[in-house]
Amino acid sequence: MNPIGNFLQGLGRAQFFLFSLLLAIPGVLARPRLLAQQLYSVGVLSLVIIVLSGSFVGMVLALQFYRTLQIFGASESLGVAVALAVVREFGPVVTALLFAGRAGSALAAEIGLMKATDQLSGMEMMAVDPMQRVVAPRFLAGLISMPLLSFIFTMMAIGVAGGHAIGVSLLGVDAGSYWAGIREVLHGDDIRDALIKSLVFGAACSWIAVYQGYHAAPTSAGVARATTNTVVISSLAVLALDFVLTALMF
Repeated sequence: MNPIGNFLQGLGRAQFFLFSLLLAIPGVLARPRLLAQQLYSVGVLSLVIIVLSGSFVGMVLALQFYRTLQIFGASESLGVAVALAVVREFGPVVTALLFAGRAGSALAAEIGLMKATDQLSGMEMMAVDPMQRVVAPRFLAGLISMPLLSFIFTMMAIGVAGGHAIGVSLLGVDAGSYWAGIREVLHGDDIRDALIKSLVFGAACSWIAVYQGYHAAPTSAGVARATTNTVVISSLAVLALDFVLTALMF
């Protein structure tokens, strides 16, 4: 079969997989303990890298924007530039890329390993639906965790640890001007758009991760390939979806 046919076949299989996944979600809500375990694994364990990355992104943006704004005598608008860049783009997008690299790859590897060791087949023999027991809780945890992680990333990037620390403490921008500009320019629509992006990215990354893991070849090479595909496809999907969503929103 040609590459286009293979792509369409895989896309159709992924659509059926998503449909089965959505049907299994009500059963997960009846077992909150499973969801809580995955929220800890997917969300809480990703917190450190999100906090550190948000801090450094805010610092770098503050340095770069200050140099540019200073040329035009608009250095007091540093808070506005950093806040809009982080809330509209860097927060959702960078969080999603980090999520795909850390949590997405872990989800794919975990499910792929369970398939390679016949744990999923064993569940089916015991009349336990692996889609409801294994796959759906991980997907739902990723969907819930992404907006929360994006919010934390945003606060660290424009807060004390990021843009504020560099802009106010190091570069000498007035603290009142920094926060006043953010309050004046940043509106609820920006936060709403960032939330929508985070939800879409979370659904896409989690869907790709669990799909790759569930359909991985039951070998060590198959699990490794599924993990690599998860990171690559998720990253491309996030960037493509970001373009589409930004075009629709603005």
